[in-house]
Amino acid sequence: MQRLMISLLICLGLVLPATANAWWQDDWHYRKQITVDTTAQGAAINDAPGRSSLLVRLHTGNFSFDGVKEDGSDLRFVAADDKTLLNYQIESFDPLMGMALIWVDVPKVEGAQRQDLWMYYGNAKAPAVSNGQLAFDPNYTAVYHFDGTPGTPPKDATAFANNAQNASGSRIDGVIGGALQLAGQALSLPASPSLQYSAGGALTLSAWVRLDQATGEQLLVARREGGHAFVLGVSQGTPFVEVNGQRGVSTQALNPGQWQHLAVTVQGGKVTLFVNGRESANLAQEVPAFNSPIAVGAELPAAVDPAAPAATLYQPFQGAIDELRLSKVVRPAAALLADAMSQGAESKLVLYGVDEEQSGFGFGSLGFLLKAVPADAWVIIAVLVLMMFQSWFIMIRKNSALGRVSRANELFREQFAQIGTRLEMFADDQDLARRLVHSSLWRLYLVAVKEIRTRRAQGADTSSVSAATIEAIRCSMDGVRTRENQQLGSKLSTLSNAIAGGPYIGLLGTVLGIMVVFLGTAMAGDVNINAIAPGMAAALLATAMGLFVAIPALFGYNRLITRNKEVSADMRVFVDEFITRLAEMHGESHSHENAQRRGLHADQHTTSIPA
Repeated sequence: MQRLMISLLICLGLVLPATANAWWQDDWHYRKQITVDTTAQGAAINDAPGRSSLLVRLHTGNFSFDGVKEDGSDLRFVAADDKTLLNYQIESFDPLMGMALIWVDVPKVEGAQRQDLWMYYGNAKAPAVSNGQLAFDPNYTAVYHFDGTPGTPPKDATAFANNAQNASGSRIDGVIGGALQLAGQALSLPASPSLQYSAGGALTLSAWVRLDQATGEQLLVARREGGHAFVLGVSQGTPFVEVNGQRGVSTQALNPGQWQHLAVTVQGGKVTLFVNGRESANLAQEVPAFNSPIAVGAELPAAVDPAAPAATLYQPFQGAIDELRLSKVVRPAAALLADAMSQGAESKLVLYGVDEEQSGFGFGSLGFLLKAVPADAWVIIAVLVLMMFQSWFIMIRKNSALGRVSRANELFREQFAQIGTRLEMFADDQDLARRLVHSSLWRLYLVAVKEIRTRRAQGADTSSVSAATIEAIRCSMDGVRTRENQQLGSKLSTLSNAIAGGPYIGLLGTVLGIMVVFLGTAMAGDVNINAIAPGMAAALLATAMGLFVAIPALFGYNRLITRNKEVSADMRVFVDEFITRLAEMHGESHSHENAQRRGLHADQHTTSIPA
């Protein structure tokens, strides 16, 4: 039974950490679980994207914006170990409108797995630590969110500060916050050491684009120098990448009016075009070295080479661009797919859990659940807790008592096996009596010997006893056996009540709790899952507590009943054995039946012993 109790406590210990993760720091009062899901049920990315800047998109559907600072400066992102702090950048945070966009640097995203991280908030004294230079790994040489003030050149979020050289187009709502509506004038990105490209090197260019009109040859991004050209554009609505006149055309066209993700990777003599994270075209052409400005949306007039008049045939891009990124490495295909899957309006990669409030109980989310339990429900839970401790106390105490009885009975059987024909051999052994104080068989033995000695003290001849006397001694032993069985079965009715009544009491608490939750929802006139979920969970806690009372009591009750039957069977066997030996040693010496069987005649002598 002790092993059963220990097992139940271990199980409870395993459940509590799963429900109540450690709290990162006590100064933060709230947190939210965020899951990166690359399994088939999520983004279905089998290969590992690796280090990624994941977009956390908060809105009123997944975040209440209660308890957080107005500028979001108290946000902190922590890995699943509740120790590792992650860098992040807030692109936008508007609690009034209920919208926020945050980029979080996750050191390693695995393929075909679910991994968690925590967003902590609710610390009025927390300083602002949002930093784009840390949220994007050093291999990003330029990242443009297009979230700045209209009429100002777009700023680079990385540490390289490759801010645009001019302001072009207008700011509109994009797929991720703000976007740039191109208006026929080129946006010029600087010629800087960090954006310099060496022949045979590596680079990645990616952006979200929205094509408004699928007509003509439109230029999206171009770089020209010394008669060489690298162009990413759209021909009749179909993306292409071109190097010195050699073109690779996508097998997938863009849908006008929709935001779609484009990316190009260059590694040595291989150029690859991706549409929505999927490889769409390849070009076997080495990209020459460039140290010139980069044109976005149209040609830079100073970059057009008179010796290459075909360059003037490209029309300005008719549409918008968002989240333009350049890297000095080749980003894995899985990372590009993760960007396309997570940055869109409907992300399948990033999932959001419920908001949790730090409780005063120190049990994390379990404490949050306990805090949601109303006062009237605590009455029922308190009753169940008392029933639980009472039943556990009875089970442990009864099991210990049965253990002592079983060990003492085993010792008595070892001694009784040596008794032979001397039935009263151990009756006066005080040392043995102290060792067998817990033995029920010893008490049966003593009452039988006492009956024999009582009759002897009254002058009866105990060398030969009648069948009636033997039956009288059996009755005395049966009386003791009955009392022993009553003692073994005492308090078991309490366990039976816990088994039968615990779930019903818990169910009563759940029903009352759910009634209160739905009544409050009806009176408020607003159905909000974040409002009713804690009350529903707290109501179900009563049923869970009732089951936690009943299940251990059921196992313990069955175990005790089985052991009681074993001890009772031992007593019944001993009574039969002792009476048989008594009849053999001290019963009538001859019987008429035995005389007929042997063919002998003998007088039947009966010694009558007064009862």
